[in-house]
Amino acid sequence: MSKKKKKQAKPTKESGMGRFLASSQFAIVRGAFYVLLSVYAFVAIVSYTLAYIHYGFEPSGAVNWCGTLGGWLSRLLVSGSFGIASLGLCFLLFVYGLRLIAKNRKSNSEKAPRRTLWGDDHLFRKTLWSTLFWVMWLSTTIGWLANPDKGDQYTLGAALSGVVGTELARVLNSLLHIGFPILLLFLACLFLVLVHGVHIKLPERKEKPQEKAVSPVVEEDEEEEEEEADEEKKPGFFARLFHRTPIDEESDDEDDEEKEGADFEPDSPLDDIVIDRVGKRRTEKEVKTEDKNEDEDENKSVNDERVTFSIDDEFDRINSKAGRPGEPASDSVGGPIFTVMEGGNKELPPDNGEEAMEADDYRAHYGIDEPYDPKLDLKDFQMPNTDILEDWEQKNVKVSKEELVANKDRIVDTLRDYGIEVTEISAQPGPTVTLYKIKPARGVRISKIQGLENDIALSLAALGIRIIAPIPGESNIGIEVPNAKPQIVAMKTMLESEEFRKAKMELPVAFGKTISNECFVTDLAKMPHLLMAGATGTGKSVGLNAVLASLLYTKHPSELKLVLIDPKKVEFSLYSKIERHYLAVMPDELGKDPDKREPVITDVKKVVRTLNSLCIEMDTRYDLLKAAKVRKITEYNEKFCKRMLNPDNGHRYLPYIVVVIDEFGDLIMTVGKEVELPICRLAQLARAVGIHLIIATQRPTTNIITGTIKANFPARVAFRVTSGIDSKTILDTGGAQQLIGRGDMLISLAGKDLVRLQCALIDTPEIERLVQFIGDQRGYAEGEGFVLPEYLDENDAPNKEFDAKSKDEFFNDAARLVVASQFGSTSLLQRKLSLGYNRAGRIIDQLEAAGIVDPYNGSKARDVLIKDEVTLEELLRTL
Repeated sequence: MSKKKKKQAKPTKESGMGRFLASSQFAIVRGAFYVLLSVYAFVAIVSYTLAYIHYGFEPSGAVNWCGTLGGWLSRLLVSGSFGIASLGLCFLLFVYGLRLIAKNRKSNSEKAPRRTLWGDDHLFRKTLWSTLFWVMWLSTTIGWLANPDKGDQYTLGAALSGVVGTELARVLNSLLHIGFPILLLFLACLFLVLVHGVHIKLPERKEKPQEKAVSPVVEEDEEEEEEEADEEKKPGFFARLFHRTPIDEESDDEDDEEKEGADFEPDSPLDDIVIDRVGKRRTEKEVKTEDKNEDEDENKSVNDERVTFSIDDEFDRINSKAGRPGEPASDSVGGPIFTVMEGGNKELPPDNGEEAMEADDYRAHYGIDEPYDPKLDLKDFQMPNTDILEDWEQKNVKVSKEELVANKDRIVDTLRDYGIEVTEISAQPGPTVTLYKIKPARGVRISKIQGLENDIALSLAALGIRIIAPIPGESNIGIEVPNAKPQIVAMKTMLESEEFRKAKMELPVAFGKTISNECFVTDLAKMPHLLMAGATGTGKSVGLNAVLASLLYTKHPSELKLVLIDPKKVEFSLYSKIERHYLAVMPDELGKDPDKREPVITDVKKVVRTLNSLCIEMDTRYDLLKAAKVRKITEYNEKFCKRMLNPDNGHRYLPYIVVVIDEFGDLIMTVGKEVELPICRLAQLARAVGIHLIIATQRPTTNIITGTIKANFPARVAFRVTSGIDSKTILDTGGAQQLIGRGDMLISLAGKDLVRLQCALIDTPEIERLVQFIGDQRGYAEGEGFVLPEYLDENDAPNKEFDAKSKDEFFNDAARLVVASQFGSTSLLQRKLSLGYNRAGRIIDQLEAAGIVDPYNGSKARDVLIKDEVTLEELLRTL
């Protein structure tokens, strides 16, 4: 007996494995695998085709979206078989996988199989043979269109038609010649007519059958339901124009009718209940809208969406609304049912009640209904358009295929001379340089390739190459080779690009294009400060102009103020025309003759005063943010625009302030620490209050760019420099000494990987037209624009003794104004009393000597010592 049991155990194990392989669960797993494989092959073919079109030659597996395996699979399916028509094979595999999943899911359920592409055997077989025919036909047609006479397999058309299509087209074309395209057209038409059953048939309009006389409301309901059912059953216009003859569908139609009869009974009592309730609701609506046009009702019934519910769901919904079954439905029940039957549920926007009431309370407090808009001061201001800029890219010459292939061969040969084999290589052309991605053989050290930098440059006869070993995020080594004819990146193209126009940034800046010809746009508010360096003539000034142009094209004068510091006196002189729009001025510039005014700061002594004045502005803004209980400028301005902050308490709209300093090395050599200390303070603290610095120098040495400055400037831009030491000073790494100049630059944002760009070009005539367009428009009146707070040096300390004989005639008015506003500043007296800066400053000194305002305290504004007008009047009588 034991032997018999042992003999029976083995078949039981084998039959269990056989049952698993034949089970529906394993079939579902196979179907899912086929679906995923078809999607993978589809993506690989699309990637292979796009790469072939982009590069002009057969791409390697490294550039395929699906990796090396995807590159091999796409090369086999496209070039090695049916070309781009192999997508039809992916479709068949996808449908077959869904068919396995659907059939085995149906086998586990009691529901009858639905008539679909993956559920009907006849329809699947028809789709299979039809797809195979069209794959062959499309492959052969592309092969004939691409190259009817020559069997060249290295052209793009030959690759898209595949080996099968190319060879078949070559043979048939040599046999039939002009008859070959006629044969292709005849086979296509024959297949459409015989297999697909396509023939032209004009649409016919059927007359509506007469219905039995019923009540008006029920009659209209039944007519509309029948019309909607007919609309759902009738095919569209093109389906009626090309009528498709059904083949062997009688049995399927009978099954569908039996299935519909089992799921839905028109004579069921629930259907009568729904119709009665809808009819009651429609009766009320008919009374209100009996004068409306019938055409509008028909259009509404056709355009509205239909939402389908099951009978059980509808019954539960009616009971939940009405209370109990059998109770009469109220209007609230009829309303939603009618809405669902006509047009579906329409979602309402969320109701932010608390926030809206809070804003309304503040607006009611100030007696204003609308939120504050800072642009209303210059409501007629028009932003400049790009028509005033030049399109330099029209003269560009693209990199030729011959140049790419020649450089690729030279790189491979040079590496092979030193015993380094390359398995894959691809080219990515850019505006200035081309990036060649190589994948060395196993066992090759990266340092060995890095040591051949000069040898590769010698073999290519290039100005200088740059090796990226390895490329971040890839298993390749990059070799950047300058193009024979560099291209120009126009500022007009950058400003019109989708990346710039749709950028959701506070201060968007368009620098230029990357190696892959993508527009590089970044946010100055997130940098938050920028350090630029480069030798003379490498494009540093053009880079500064590109930054300024980007800001002028996006920000309104009420949202942005510029402080331009130019020790050379010629770089930013053109921007003096937009003084009344964008430039922030010092108080001592007010009241001067326009010819003697200097909106662009060129005097070194004024530079120190301006930077210290910006420190005072920074401290004042932090006090405002503290009072408003917010952390950054965007939150503060949002509160102020909602009128949640009282302007009587000193609150005001805060525009962004961008400080641009050119020739920073000259300032350090002239004044040294007096400039470095306020710059470091601004760089450390000014980000949250909307003050951003841009510093440029042509001497990136350690005594100019100190460690303190580098620590507070995380964003850095390097143009071509003379040595690797200067490159390490500005970027903390080498590479800038290998740039080719003329706008070729490297940018590093907050410690991220270096990005090589071709800076956008905006020439001097373009800047002149830009500032002229802005300057010709109405600007702020004198004193109404943005005035920086006053700053007094130790040499400007006032005399503490009050002399009644030298008292100014506006002294009493100024004292009353300061006490009433509880804010003492020179700019306040200038605006309210129409005084010059010097006279207002002397009055402030007299107020301090009289004990009305406190002494000058550097970065803090003066406080008013007298709090009421009664005490002030007694003091004035005493004086």
